[in-house]
Amino acid sequence: MVDPLPLVAYDTLAEQTEALYRDGYAYLPGVLTSDQVAILRDHMDTLTPISESFDKNGRPEDVGFINKHINNAFNRHAHFLQFLDRPGVIEIAEAIHGDDCHCIGMTAWMTGPGRPDQNLHTDWLPLSLPADILEDSRVRIPIFITTAHFYLDDITEALGPTNFIPGSHLSGRSPDGDTTWRGQTEKSIMCNAGDVVIFRSEVWHRGTANTSDKTRYLLQVHYAKRMITQKYPPYLNRFQFDPEILEQATPRQRRLMGDHKSSNYD
Repeated sequence: MVDPLPLVAYDTLAEQTEALYRDGYAYLPGVLTSDQVAILRDHMDTLTPISESFDKNGRPEDVGFINKHINNAFNRHAHFLQFLDRPGVIEIAEAIHGDDCHCIGMTAWMTGPGRPDQNLHTDWLPLSLPADILEDSRVRIPIFITTAHFYLDDITEALGPTNFIPGSHLSGRSPDGDTTWRGQTEKSIMCNAGDVVIFRSEVWHRGTANTSDKTRYLLQVHYAKRMITQKYPPYLNRFQFDPEILEQATPRQRRLMGDHKSSNYD
């Protein structure tokens, strides 16, 4: 059994942002109530995959397990708008990426029994550098992309926790088959439904096998500095915002979806 990842709930925004620089992640317990979790899961169940949007609709009879992965969830139902700027999460994203940051993607992801282990990976490695440079106290590389995982189940080993290698964001590279970093081995995120873990894109991590008889529900919200492009397929102007959803969005939510003021390169 893999040891659990240390999940420390820091009280202040300064401590939470420092954790992202130091540890690669920050833990936010109880962001959603049990009722809010149930409602969100219900809305995820109603989403229909759209192949042109690169959605996945894996079925047991085809790939051996349920693998429903829906992009642009904020554009599928107004209920998802609130997760663009969920209190407690958005403050961290704006502190890390700037008050003109935006959401580059929001995915609703359901994985059923039989889902296999992933390999350790980074989501994106903006800079490849020697580790001794990254570990130098004089150097602080900006955090370009973060992902907020909204966990919608009480996580067990059988359900398939997310595994991290703490501190691996300072390796300056992707794992390329390695399973440890500086003596650190994988640790499992053992958290409760309604908790959030926000982490930077360079952390070595993976999803693990679902050996339970349940489907795991996860909402992912990806944030970035404004200069990082948004990932809203289908491309070449075929993605269109739902005007009824836009009408219900707040000014902050509209900015997170791309309604920016004029700036560099505009």
